[in-house]
Amino acid sequence: MALSICSINSGSNGNCYYVGNDQEAILVDVGISCREVEQRMKARGLQMERVKAIFVSHEHTDHIRGIAVLAQKWRLPVYSTKPMRRRGSFWVDKELVFDFTAHQPVAIGGLTVTPFPKFHDAADPYSFTVKGNGVTVGVFTDLGKPCQQLVQHFSQCHAAFLESNYDEEMLDKGSYPYYLKHRIRGGNGHLSNREALQVFCNHRAPHLSHLLLAHLSKNNNCPHLVAGLFAPHAGSTHVEVASRFEASPVYTITASRTTLIRGTEPEAPAQQQLALF
Repeated sequence: MALSICSINSGSNGNCYYVGNDQEAILVDVGISCREVEQRMKARGLQMERVKAIFVSHEHTDHIRGIAVLAQKWRLPVYSTKPMRRRGSFWVDKELVFDFTAHQPVAIGGLTVTPFPKFHDAADPYSFTVKGNGVTVGVFTDLGKPCQQLVQHFSQCHAAFLESNYDEEMLDKGSYPYYLKHRIRGGNGHLSNREALQVFCNHRAPHLSHLLLAHLSKNNNCPHLVAGLFAPHAGSTHVEVASRFEASPVYTITASRTTLIRGTEPEAPAQQQLALF
């Protein structure tokens, strides 16, 4: 009894995260094209037919760019909120539109998806936990600050996607204008490497077997820097930096251990896309 997880793409160029069991799966956000999602899932041995719903974290382009085409083609229900839909451009047929409410679980077959609010400069932003087969997986990106709700949900996870967006020194010394730097680190933007590490070190559960560090900035972060920062603190948790160029391996998460599915080794990097931050 297990859940499988995969980062289809992670970064300010687009975000898409897969969580599923052996019968159904959900995607959190679709910020890359329909074709790219299909190709990356196929390369990792993941079946689109198994995806039963899309959950939207917020309406920024790097999270919704591919939703309309993917949902229309595969007739996937899209769970979001009215403020997201008013501000976003992921129009789909009326019968595919579903609302979710903070803290109210949504059942997708054997999966239970629970949304909870987060701090981010969007109309109505949410993070999610996905539960099934005795396993809890968190999808926590675009976090202005590590609020108490994040801490509570993170501390229950067997595996998690956790934002580690920027290095504070790189942001300070970088070329971004002041207003954008302030937006990123001002409490409604993104989580720094240091803040993500604090969440990990202070609040991980003994059963947290796998952490995928997500949504790295192209201009204000470096995957090798993030990996080196977390490595001394990883302990029994496998820590991996999710890529903006390719899907991660698929991992099978159980209540006691994490296993790499055979044949899902990463491919050569795809063409780079433009970053928002």
